[in-house]
Amino acid sequence: MIRSFAFNTSGRLHSQDLDLFLMPTLLANTNLFLWVDLEGSTPEEARSILDDVFHFHPLSVEDCINDSPSPKVETYEPKEEDRFNNYLFMVIHAVDYSRKNGVFATSELNFFLGKNFLVTYHSVPLRSITTVEELCLKSSVLVARAPDRVAHALLDSLVDNYKPALEELSMEIAELEAEVLEKPVPQTLQRIIMVKKEVLHLRQIIGPQREVLRRFALGEFKLIRAKLVPYYRNVYDSLYHIGDLAQGYMDSLTGILQIYLNMSANKTSEIVKVLTMITIITTPLMIVGTWYGMNFKDMPEIDWKYGYGFAFSLTVISTALTLIYFRKKRWL
Repeated sequence: MIRSFAFNTSGRLHSQDLDLFLMPTLLANTNLFLWVDLEGSTPEEARSILDDVFHFHPLSVEDCINDSPSPKVETYEPKEEDRFNNYLFMVIHAVDYSRKNGVFATSELNFFLGKNFLVTYHSVPLRSITTVEELCLKSSVLVARAPDRVAHALLDSLVDNYKPALEELSMEIAELEAEVLEKPVPQTLQRIIMVKKEVLHLRQIIGPQREVLRRFALGEFKLIRAKLVPYYRNVYDSLYHIGDLAQGYMDSLTGILQIYLNMSANKTSEIVKVLTMITIITTPLMIVGTWYGMNFKDMPEIDWKYGYGFAFSLTVISTALTLIYFRKKRWL
């Protein structure tokens, strides 16, 4: 799906759903800003825009069409033989967390940001794209006055969409903590390890992404006007805070795992203690039974009238004395 919008310098919509042959003409008009959004487009459709209309560098086109493992931002400045204008290429990731399967799903978003154009490419629908598109078309804020403003709105919306995922993750961790304290089972350990793995995955996403936004926050790129740098810095601060939350979740899960292991060790110790007590308490019975089970003829108790009663009484008394001793020591 290809969506395209042309806005004037005041942020008002000039035209949309443009024909491909009109795009070069609109790009040449410095009083217009062109935003082209490619959603789930085939490689051929994407190349018809990226190569034939904007003439982007082949390396950035390949990075856009193919999945990139980590976020990044690069500046492309034209040489004498190049046909493209100066632009920024950026790869960033949106996340979504499902408590049903406990997995963070990542969606890649690619930016081509120029002086009077913005091209976005993503394989699946993204809430940040939908939100900003509606903001540009219906809002009175006039976000669409320049491509760096729209890029900021997209990044801000994308980072804001991390928050519902983090809230879901926080609830999952709270449930795990309650389960560990109330009734831990072997499946609890599996869930702890799985969630911890996903939090580590989240940190691996946020780390490089935070570095990308830090470069924007420092005003490194000329295509981002100085007056908008504080806004990008605010997005960076939000993502930095999210990174701190992810680290806090990792520490919480480590603590929950330690509690589970300690409780499992205590449970094992209790079982061993009970078995040891049973062994010790039955020791008098085994001693007496073993001794008189040998049936030596010269044992006086064998021919004694009260021999059986004596052995039974000795067993009961010795067992009772053992129990009394354990209670006195508070081992029972």
